[in-house]
Amino acid sequence: MAANTLNGRKDNKTPVLEPELLTDSETLEAVTTETAQAPVVTPNTEKEVPPKRKKPIGLILAGLGVGAIAAGAFGYNYWQYSSTHQETDNATVVGNIHQVSSRIPGTVTQVLVDDNQLVQPGQLLVKLDPRDYESKVQQAQAALENARGQAQAAQANIALASQTTTGKTTQAQGDVSNAVAAISTAQAAVQEAQAGIPAAQAEVKLAQAGIPAAQAQVAQANANLEKAQADYNRYNELYRSGAIARQQLDTAKAAYDVAVAQKNAAVQGVEQAQARLASAKVGVAKAQSQLAQAQENVISAQAKLAASKGGLQQATAGGQDTTAKRSQYEAAKAAIAQSEASLKDAQLQLSYVNITAPSAGRIGRKNVEVGNRVAAGTPLMAIVDNQNWVVANFKETQLENMRPGELVEIKLDAFPHHSFVGRVDSISPASGAQFALLPPDNATGNFTKIVQRIPVKIVFDQKSIQGYESRITPGMSAEVAVEVK
Repeated sequence: MAANTLNGRKDNKTPVLEPELLTDSETLEAVTTETAQAPVVTPNTEKEVPPKRKKPIGLILAGLGVGAIAAGAFGYNYWQYSSTHQETDNATVVGNIHQVSSRIPGTVTQVLVDDNQLVQPGQLLVKLDPRDYESKVQQAQAALENARGQAQAAQANIALASQTTTGKTTQAQGDVSNAVAAISTAQAAVQEAQAGIPAAQAEVKLAQAGIPAAQAQVAQANANLEKAQADYNRYNELYRSGAIARQQLDTAKAAYDVAVAQKNAAVQGVEQAQARLASAKVGVAKAQSQLAQAQENVISAQAKLAASKGGLQQATAGGQDTTAKRSQYEAAKAAIAQSEASLKDAQLQLSYVNITAPSAGRIGRKNVEVGNRVAAGTPLMAIVDNQNWVVANFKETQLENMRPGELVEIKLDAFPHHSFVGRVDSISPASGAQFALLPPDNATGNFTKIVQRIPVKIVFDQKSIQGYESRITPGMSAEVAVEVK
């Protein structure tokens, strides 16, 4: 019977008190009231069973209140945190990985670093065989010296050609001037000869006109002589016959002598006129000869002028030759510049046999050994520096209030018991899908909207990573929480 009583009094439909099933104070009060109003069952046995000890309702209510307050505080804090923070575990540590490769083909003669070794900028890493490139440098130097010699010879030819051309030009110009003067003189002589011919011809005509007059005088003198001779003969016969006096005979004789003298004078006048005619004809011939000579002199002077002009043209051509020599000198200087550039290029190629570190960091993925034949651009090793940051891929729905400069809490899987501090540096200008090899084409019939991920660059606070600089490496997984405003 005691057992029936303690088991909840099923016959009287009295509920069993099980505190662990009670969830709130109203239920507790209802159960307590119903228990208090239930009839008391009198035990049939003589020995009374002691009543079961009840649990304190106050403690239960206090515990429930504390739990509700704690849950409310936790919920409020979680709500407040989630409303001011954006989290993602899609984050990775990223760093600068400098690929070291050869700029020229060659054979590796020395490898001066090992895996994971710390190096400094400019430190020699690999050395290639330099003999081929040293030979090219010597060839370039020889070509440069040859170009310089050609330039000096071209410069000397310019001076010589210039002096020769100047002398020839001066001489040719003098010859041209002399020829022009000779032409002027010959032309003046031609004009003078041409002017003398009419005068000579006039003298010829005058002489020709004087001959008939002289011949008429001769004829008149002959007539006078015949009359005087006839008178003298007649007076002579008269004198012999004594018909006239001696005086009349002498007068006739004197008249006869005068007639003879007049005849001789008339004959001489004819001869003088003929001589003047011959002289005038000679003057005409001389004038014509002088004209012909003057014309020949003009032609000769013109020929000399043409020859002088040809010499002047040759001298001018000599100037063109000087210009050509100057062009050759300029070409030689260009060849010098080209040879200097080739020498610098050969020296630069020779400097590439020493492969140095582009930055400070640690050696990684070294795949070069002594004796390897490498081509230009062949990766030899990589250098990872200590400049690390985090790239977190947030959903596009998380970026509404995110701005550069906001504070970030960073947790790395490699250091689960340590948190780092950082700040938002920048937000990518496009989603990761847009930078993919094959960007998605949303203009299709089977479009499905997918929340995109936007990369966000987060930089570490240098104070927070002190002591971890060499331990944080690119590729580590991270979880970030950005405190947004």
